[in-house]
Amino acid sequence: MTRIRIPFINAYTDRHGKQRLYFRRAGYKQIRLRGPAGSAEFMADYEAAQAGQPPRIEIAAGRTKPGTVNAAVVGYYSSLAFRSLALTTQKERRYMLERLRAEHGDKRIALLPRDVIVRLLGRMAPFAARNWLKTLRGLLQFAVAENFRADDPTQGIKLPRTKTDGFQTWTESEIAQFEAHHAPGTRPRLALTLLLYTAQRRGDVVRMGQQHIRNGALYVRQQKTGAELEIPIHSELQKSLRSVEGNLTFLITEQGRPFSPAGFGNWFRAQCDAAGLPKHCSAHGLRKAACRRLAEAGCTAHQIAAISGHASLIEVQRYTKAADQARLAREAMKKQKRTSSA
Repeated sequence: MTRIRIPFINAYTDRHGKQRLYFRRAGYKQIRLRGPAGSAEFMADYEAAQAGQPPRIEIAAGRTKPGTVNAAVVGYYSSLAFRSLALTTQKERRYMLERLRAEHGDKRIALLPRDVIVRLLGRMAPFAARNWLKTLRGLLQFAVAENFRADDPTQGIKLPRTKTDGFQTWTESEIAQFEAHHAPGTRPRLALTLLLYTAQRRGDVVRMGQQHIRNGALYVRQQKTGAELEIPIHSELQKSLRSVEGNLTFLITEQGRPFSPAGFGNWFRAQCDAAGLPKHCSAHGLRKAACRRLAEAGCTAHQIAAISGHASLIEVQRYTKAADQARLAREAMKKQKRTSSA
């Protein structure tokens, strides 16, 4: 029987015969994990431990001056509102808030005026401004709740909506070009198959392993939304998984360790470059290609969302609308030809 290797896990049996599991890694706090190994509870605790959860004590938290931006940010990190965010969102907001602390940490947050925020956002690119506004709004709502200040100056600030299709969807010719360069059984081909036949984000794909397979389906708990999905395994994906060794995750680095989402994104970009694909081809573009294929196969928006896990049907309906337009156009031209030949 193949044994699954799980990095950074220390296990022992106590005097009562019960197995104890701990996450131990240099630079991380030792964390107790719920068992048994491989269970849904274990994987949730393991993934949180790798991400540095539960929340760490902030450096110099006890030395921050009350009422300052520093104090508000440190307090926000420990709040339920912040801890309830997806781990990826927490990481993004930490990055922005640490920049805010570095520049304005010693200033009083009660004196942060609305016009300064408006000018700050006005100098940013549209998407960056939107992310900063969400981050500042979360911080300032916490500051109001904790009596750091009396009002939230971000209330009423609206940014112009930007029209974009986001990441570009892979075409069938681009998928074929990748498959022609990366043969079945290789890691790049496995990565493409996982992305294309699960319609998941890269952060979810890199965490998938044999422990997530039950009764011919992949059981996924999305990192970003927390949605729990049961995805039937496509025959093409099943073929690719036959060559996978018994590791914690299907996809591993050259060092035999699980990928981080960012690390996987960089590695996959290199595989696209090797196949001669244009720069717009990305892992997320394959998620969109998977949705496009489902729409072209006649799936409804609700059926597509049941696989992709989209919380809103607005994004998914774009694929079904495009597929319906193409189908109706073909049917219209067929009718026109029949009329012309009559």
